[in-house]
Amino acid sequence: MMSLSRLIVGILFLLVGISFIILSMFTAWWMLFYGIPLFIFGIVLLLNKNEDKIEQRKDLKEKRYHK
Repeated sequence: MMSLSRLIVGILFLLVGISFIILSMFTAWWMLFYGIPLFIFGIVLLLNKNEDKIEQRKDLKEKRYHK
């Protein structure tokens, strides 16, 4: 399951990116340079599953000694 903070930030970046892209069509074209990266970063945040995995620490594993 995705963390709530990453979900909120991803959706926020998507919405701001889409709004910048739409506004760039009617006002200033320079907003497109901010809208496209924000949109792509929002998608990456929502689709990235690698951060949800927890790695096991190798130094905390039990050591078995053969006597």
